[in-house]
Amino acid sequence: MKIDQIQIKTNDIQKIKTFYQNTLGLFILENDSKSITLQAGTSILKFTEDPGFKSIYHFAFNIPENQLEEAIQWCKDKADLIVLEDKSVVTHFENWNAHSVYFYDLNGNLLEFIARHDLNNEQVGEFNSASILNISEIGIVTESPLELGNQLIAEHGLRFFSQNENTDKFSAIGDHEGLLILVQPNRNWYPTQTPSESNPTEITLENDESIINLKF
Repeated sequence: MKIDQIQIKTNDIQKIKTFYQNTLGLFILENDSKSITLQAGTSILKFTEDPGFKSIYHFAFNIPENQLEEAIQWCKDKADLIVLEDKSVVTHFENWNAHSVYFYDLNGNLLEFIARHDLNNEQVGEFNSASILNISEIGIVTESPLELGNQLIAEHGLRFFSQNENTDKFSAIGDHEGLLILVQPNRNWYPTQTPSESNPTEITLENDESIINLKF
């Protein structure tokens, strides 16, 4: 499953432009006073402005599975990586065979670089903005993750992520290429103390050659 596009809200388009263009080095596809659309590898990331919006999103980018350390070095003068309880910045998801680092954008959104070792996407050379491969995860907040997951399966032929222990507190739909992370409200976004909230989100997926448009 691939995430072709996500559309989410921000209360400050200028901060979004500064961070994603200047810090992450993403290419701007469209930009006006009310929205900005960026190319993130093979995915599209669109923000629309709502001055009254006060929440945050969590989403992740796939990076080459062999370049986590290079990504950490690249981030050093760009963003403060979140330090974990063990004083490391790296999380090892053993069941997912992946390693991640986390950081914030200028609007407080929780971002993640994830190296998934079951993907054949290793690269050689210097890590840079072109090493951001695609949007690999977007968090969706729902009262019943299992119920929503089963609904997506029934309506769109999607699948629970087989390497995740899917429960009614936390479930994942998709695969290593793209995942919808389904969580209950007020569950803290790992590895922070920020509780999850349900926010308007539009997603375009590609699954088994079908295009699926979702709106939450």
